[in-house]
Amino acid sequence: MIQTIEELGEVSVARGCGLAALAIATFMVGLSWDMVLAAKVGGLLVLFVCMILLGKAQRALRRPVEKTELWLMLDRNQRPGAASAQRIIGSVLRACYLRFALHAACLSISLLALSLSLQLHRGPTDEVIAIMHLQR
Repeated sequence: MIQTIEELGEVSVARGCGLAALAIATFMVGLSWDMVLAAKVGGLLVLFVCMILLGKAQRALRRPVEKTELWLMLDRNQRPGAASAQRIIGSVLRACYLRFALHAACLSISLLALSLSLQLHRGPTDEVIAIMHLQR
């Protein structure tokens, strides 16, 4: 029973994160004319998703289990008893949120590092060059 709850919890959180990733990737493709900007915005949006996941993990133990997607995914005979349901489902969801928040943090760091390296490779922007010419 616990293994089923863990698997369905993983599916539930992965589905939400997958939809967020699709939205962020679409936004980054829209900004692909400037790869530095696309990587920077993508990194910041993924960091925002990480913060949302951390907030959800913090509230997972107190959120009523009857209002979770995981509860609806479980068959009636697979649902734990009322005495232990809040503790079991809350802790499973909390672990899933924290695991996906860690993945989101790593992806955010990667995208922001990519943005920085692309910016360094590109060199100074046109505004910096114009300011340098004005100072001469």
